Formats: sequence, C-alpha cells, structure tokens
Amino acid sequence: MNRNTAILLGFVVLKLALQYFLISPEYDLHRDEYLHLDQGRHLAWGYLSVPPFTSWVSWVIHLLGGGVFWVRLVPALFGVLTILTVWKTVEALGGDLFARILAATCVLFSVLLRLNQLYQPNSADVLGWTLLYFTLIRYTATLRPGWIYAAGVVFAFSFLNKYNIAFLAVGLVPAWVLTAQRKIFLDKHLYLAALLALVLVLPNLVWQYANHFPVFHHMKELAATQLVNVSRADFLKEQLIYFSGSWVVIAAALYALLTYKPFASWRFLFFSIFITLAVFLFLRAKGYYAIGLYPIYIAFGSVFLSNRVKGRWAAIIRPALVILPVLLFIPLYRIAFPNKRPQAFIDEPERYRKVGMLRWEDGREHPLPQDFADMLGWKELAAKVDKAYAASPDPAATLVLCDNYGQAGAINFYTRRHVQAVSFNADYVFWFDLKTKYRHLIRVKTWPENKLEMAETGPFFQQGFATGAVTNRYAREQGTTVFLFLNAKTDINARIRKEVAEARERYRE
Repeated sequence: MNRNTAILLGFVVLKLALQYFLISPEYDLHRDEYLHLDQGRHLAWGYLSVPPFTSWVSWVIHLLGGGVFWVRLVPALFGVLTILTVWKTVEALGGDLFARILAATCVLFSVLLRLNQLYQPNSADVLGWTLLYFTLIRYTATLRPGWIYAAGVVFAFSFLNKYNIAFLAVGLVPAWVLTAQRKIFLDKHLYLAALLALVLVLPNLVWQYANHFPVFHHMKELAATQLVNVSRADFLKEQLIYFSGSWVVIAAALYALLTYKPFASWRFLFFSIFITLAVFLFLRAKGYYAIGLYPIYIAFGSVFLSNRVKGRWAAIIRPALVILPVLLFIPLYRIAFPNKRPQAFIDEPERYRKVGMLRWEDGREHPLPQDFADMLGWKELAAKVDKAYAASPDPAATLVLCDNYGQAGAINFYTRRHVQAVSFNADYVFWFDLKTKYRHLIRVKTWPENKLEMAETGPFFQQGFATGAVTNRYAREQGTTVFLFLNAKTDINARIRKEVAEARERYRE
C-alpha cells in the first residue's frame, strides 16, 4: 500500500468513526428514516415525496437485517464516496498529495458529518452532484464520449434518488452558453447521453403520469407549509455555515476558475454555481438543497492553493489551511449534532437560537432543534402500541392507524409484534390491507387533537380507552396517545375503504 492510499484509507476510517461518535445513544432514528425504510417493503417506481432509489437501498438494508447499525452505515458510506470522488477529482486536476489532503479535510469536517448521519435521500444527492461534476470535468479534459455517457447515467440515478439534481442542470446549461464550452451543444454524444438518461428515468416518469404527478402535490404542499417560512437571508447564512472552514478554499476555486489559465476549460463552473444559487434563492429553497454544489469546488480550490502556496511561507500556510477546517468545525461540533443530552439544548438556548437552530419549518421557535426532536420518543411509542396490540382479543383483526408517517414507520420498525401500522399520511395511504376484516382499532393520535378522539371514534365501538402516551418531554411527539377500540358496532371496513379512497384522491389532485 503506497502513502497516498494509506492516507485516503485513514480518511475513510475517520469518517466512518465520526458518523457513529457524533450521535448520542439517547436518540432514535429520525421520523423520515422510518418512512424510507418502509418504502423498501413496498417497492415501486415512485412515491409521493421521493423517487424510487432510496427504496432500493432500503430493500438491501432489510436483507442485511434492518438494524440501526446498517441504517446509519448507508449514509456514512455515501459520505465516504463523496470524499473519494473529491480525492479523484484533485488527482485528475493534477493536484499533489497536499491538495488531496486539504480537499479531503475540508469535505470531512463540514456539514456532511451531520447530513451523513441521517438515512435520507440527501446524502446520495450530494454524492450525485459531486459525481456528475466529476464526469463533466473528465469529459471536458479528455473529450472522450464515455465520460458524457457516464454523466447521463449519474444524472439518471441521481434523479431517481432526488429531483433536486435538476437544479444542477438549470445552472449548468446557461453556464455552458456563457463560455467557450458552448461547443458541447454541437456534440451528438450530449444528446445521446441525454436520451440514455431519459430512458433510465422513464419508468419513474410513467409512474408519475399514471398517478397524476403526485410530485406536484408534494411540491405545492411543501411550498405552502415549509418554504413559505424560509428566509432568503437565512439561506445565504446557512451556506456560509455548512462549509465554514472551507471558504478560503472555495473562494480560491472561484477566483481560479475565472482567472487561472490551467482551469480555463472549466470556467463554466464559475457561472454555474451562481446561477444555481440564484434559482434556489428565487424559489426560497431550504439551505441544505445547495450542499451538493460545494465539494467539487473544494477540489479546484485545493489544487490551486497547492500550486500557488510555495516557497518559504509554504511551511506555515499549508498546515494552516489544513488545520482551519478542523478548528472552525469545533463550533459546529458543539451545536449541530445530537451528541449531547436533550436537556443541554434547553439549558443554553441562546447558543442555538442565534444560529437559527430552534426555528422549525413552521416558522416558530421551539426548545429543541426540529431534527433532534424528531429523533426522540419513537421506541416509547412502539412499546405502548405493542402493549395495546397484546390487549386486543384478535390482533389479526386489529388495524393500527396513525396520524402521520413518522408514527407508522417507527411502530413498524421497533415493534416486537410485527405490527403493520398505516396512516392516511404520505405513502402509507397506498399500503392499507383492505382485504382484512377489521373489528378492532388501535388509534395513534397526536396531541392536542387526541382530546377529541374518544368522542369522535368511541361511538363506533363497544369499548374504547387510552392505553398510554408518549411522555418524553423533549420529543416532538410528546403527548401522542395510543387508544384501543374494541368490537366495532358497525362495519368499519367500508368506512376505512372510503377514507382511503378519499385520501388517495387528495394526493392525486
């Protein structure tokens, strides 16, 4: 093993170790992770909120046993591959070992340590952006058609992971037009690669068409409930925070792409980043949507600085450039990770308030960051559903109906009785077993709506009572109550089928 490989391997080991170290055992999985894991049990070419790629990965996770270790390993591996792609980009640009170490350090000690903790499409999304840029860089340097076809394949799989990759193209096309690389539009291989990408994503597009394009419903709902509360100033502030220790390197990359002769072939990347950021700003996108932009620019900046920082000052400046991302990561370590007890956030709220971490997607401030509150209370909820399920006289004829996808997914993940909870929320509306004749109901109801549950549902059953509630005061699901209703007085199956049909129709409007 040569020195370069040994150092790269060291980064890989450190990356994987940090991903597990930076999360306290007090936290469960995140509510979104449970939905993505259940999608792996219901394979399809599309879902209401995401394309199918994550479900394929979930299917593999289930084959491996489906434990928390595997769930957390997958996004960590996507992060490792992102570092590897940046390393190979530096290598392709002619960067020396220092440039590779600098680039890998900048990518490692960044927001990706938090992003790669969560099993969501975002980790694969950042990898997809980085890989796509890498293939285009290699194509521009070599003009070998194989690279443009590789770009088509990467775009397709990135699209099948998260539609966010389209914003890369939105920034890329006008950037090509503005530079000498506009000649790419005369290359037939560009259009054949685009056709290849279209063929690969076509099953998902057909699924969207057959289901009346639920992605538009999801985007409309997202804009109305979340993006409306996003501040453009916060978007820009978050960009600075995400790679706080790397902005010297990123700034160097932008300068070099505009002025450095060896990088002239890739000048389109200078314009591309600003066009994409402008589109995100216009649409009031969430800050993390743009994270995929930066790793490849870190590669350019590292090579440029390595080539320019020489002579008697190099012995001081080079180590400082590598140490800077580590030092500036320390404030992120203190506030951005679920690596401490929830009470710590409540004891020092100002530390988190001033960086906007206590502001949730509803636009209001709460005691804990939303992501962290979304990682608490799930095991407790599942245990209380298990208890209610055991109290049912006929579990096989008992429907477990939840208010939201987080509740349903967490129950399905943690339950010891193989409960299959459903909800009228998200993809669960398509996963009801409508053939079973239900006579009993376990209703998981969110606070404060649970106050009316007995009055609303009780009259349809001979017996009804609350069996428990989530008591974790730090959890977003605090107060969520489990009700058990026994012996339906009427045919509840017809009502369930009617409500399922109505819910499905709402998602298709």
